[in-house]
Amino acid sequence: MSLQIDLEHRRNVLIVRLQGELDHHTADKVRFKMEEELLRDGVRHVILSLKDLQFMDSSGLGVILGRYKQVRAKGGKMAVCDVNPGVYRLFELSGLFKIVDIHDNERSAITSLEVVS
Repeated sequence: MSLQIDLEHRRNVLIVRLQGELDHHTADKVRFKMEEELLRDGVRHVILSLKDLQFMDSSGLGVILGRYKQVRAKGGKMAVCDVNPGVYRLFELSGLFKIVDIHDNERSAITSLEVVS
């Protein structure tokens, strides 16, 4: 299976919706697209919406951690929402939830970041 990436800008927040599988075959695609968008003026925070992400491996975790560092360097925050149980478990085991906020849905994530902005 492949991966589809949908990007949306909402004020200073980049919403990244991933659909499919984030693994070693697709990780570079996500990294390049997110890096490119994060270099744009005005983008400070990132929301990863993972409702339609069926699978993720350690390559995906690496991409997310790298973009987290990029966002933090800009003084921003990263939030994750709509995480399915399999991906949630991977986040939990990796300790990523200790540094990235998790929300039930995009609206909740957007609200939390607008309070920060």
